Amino acid sequence: MADGTSTPVIGIIGGSGVYDIDGLENTRWERVASPFGETSDEFLFGDLDGLQLVFLPRHGRGHKIPPSELNFRANIDAMKRAGVTEILSLSACGSFKEELDPGTFVIVDQFIDRTFARNKSFFGTGLVAHVGLGHPVCARLGDALEDGAKALGIKTQRGGTYLAMEGPQFSSLAESELYRSWGCDVIGMTNMPEAKLAREAEICYATVAMVTDFDCWHPDHDHVTVDAIIQVLLGNADNARALVKDTAPRLAGRTEACHAGCHTALDNALITAPDARDPAMAEKLSAVAGRVLNGG
Repeated sequence: MADGTSTPVIGIIGGSGVYDIDGLENTRWERVASPFGETSDEFLFGDLDGLQLVFLPRHGRGHKIPPSELNFRANIDAMKRAGVTEILSLSACGSFKEELDPGTFVIVDQFIDRTFARNKSFFGTGLVAHVGLGHPVCARLGDALEDGAKALGIKTQRGGTYLAMEGPQFSSLAESELYRSWGCDVIGMTNMPEAKLAREAEICYATVAMVTDFDCWHPDHDHVTVDAIIQVLLGNADNARALVKDTAPRLAGRTEACHAGCHTALDNALITAPDARDPAMAEKLSAVAGRVLNGG
């Protein structure tokens, strides 16, 4: 298992096709075991220009698992066990703003979590922790993604609030208007609690929300054809692959822990006294919290 001082290993969580990248070598599919259960799928390991990448199809190959049934804890724990130090998350989303039209990429910097049926922490009875989430994504990864998007000419907004909804149904009109009144930029079903868990696991995390359509507030929402949405999805997938290929090498040069504090997020987070900690819980958290539990 890696920590922030080890050679960067980049995890990619996204759709089934995001790993079809030219130049990816030495690929292999491998199941990574986790004490939190089964991951969404096997991980795809590969090398890109000497940098190790680890891909996970978030919903499983073929999109088999709905948002509420994703095992977010197993996915992030297994990423940690696979040596991942940074995660780039790519996901489809709806837009709350006219200027964020289909095909736009939003490098999210804030979340409002409206999910309610998911396990949102690795910690619990026997070992309690409270991590800071005021800035829930890694600004350093955001910088690299922004530079990559500019280099590729992808229409991108740096910064924005992602409303995470439970799903699988889409919003009602009343909900859509409410979220717009809150100043949200995009809406999706998958990035929470993913971002929270990555912070607990001391992994840098950044979200690219790829706009497929406007949420139902938009007057033209009901007139969008399936063909039009498919064309946007295909275009977004091409841009996502290009962005991963461009951005990952930009992260290869890190030689010390992330200056944003992602790799040391647990330094002051464990609340349970050492002599009161449940040994079984500590063992279960050997990857997520091993650095602090072992006095690192």
